[in-house]
Amino acid sequence: MDWDSAIKGFKSYLMLERSLSANSIEAYIRDVHKLVEYLQISELDISPVDIKFNDLRDFIIWINGLGVAQRSQARIISGIRAFYKYLMMEDIIDDDPTELMEGPKIGRKIPDVLNYEEIDAILNAIDLSTGQGHRNKAIIETLYACGLRVSELINLKISNYFPDIEFIKVIGKNNKERIIPIGSEAIKNIDIYIKNYRDKINIQKGNEDYIFLNRRGKKLTRIMIYHIVKEVTKLAGIKKNISPHTFRHSFATHLVEGGADLRAVQEMLGHESILTTEIYTHLDTDYLKRTIIKYHPRNKQ
Repeated sequence: MDWDSAIKGFKSYLMLERSLSANSIEAYIRDVHKLVEYLQISELDISPVDIKFNDLRDFIIWINGLGVAQRSQARIISGIRAFYKYLMMEDIIDDDPTELMEGPKIGRKIPDVLNYEEIDAILNAIDLSTGQGHRNKAIIETLYACGLRVSELINLKISNYFPDIEFIKVIGKNNKERIIPIGSEAIKNIDIYIKNYRDKINIQKGNEDYIFLNRRGKKLTRIMIYHIVKEVTKLAGIKKNISPHTFRHSFATHLVEGGADLRAVQEMLGHESILTTEIYTHLDTDYLKRTIIKYHPRNKQ
């Protein structure tokens, strides 16, 4: 089997059996073409069924030498693995040459975290002379109080807001519902916004149940939340690279630093696996130093 035939079959498999999007299919095919390109440049006349682990190892060394970023290398290797998994499934090959392939070790990128003083500075920088200011403060308070994703925030509904028992219900990934406690400061600011500003807006049909609206009475967009966060962060004079997700990250980090159980944090964040939650448990060196000084028996007098 030649490369063109194998790639054509692989493309059909991705489209018909795995039902991937056009962009995902294109990415997989592009990864396999990189391997073909390497073989051509190296003047190696090897068919897809005859390729060996050593050939793939040399290919990895080659893309690394080109300066391809580690994450891109990992994605290319993943694409090659998928290609050979397809050939195995179709009984085109008997042994998978990618079985021993190892990609670059990629550490999870941990975004910036805001400390308590920085969060206060952001909240204090918001101009409360307008209805939008009170809305924006309620948004920031809610992001930090509940650790919400942006999609969960913009879709938060009045019918899922229970201030009397201090809980909200959100619809997370894969349409999974979860109940999250909401603090008194967030409740106070949401109530101020709703009673004094939101209720005076001409709300557009279909948007009546959404808590956070724009001036035209429509649900806020993801882009608008990013814009609000960037603007208030700039006003507060904070130089960190801050996004709405930073408040989610800070929410979880501060909970863990305060002694919260990791399983409870997992539930509140809506993570399928606790391994995903562990990215939020990193502690800064100052906190570790304070902890060791306070609790290590050799430091106690």
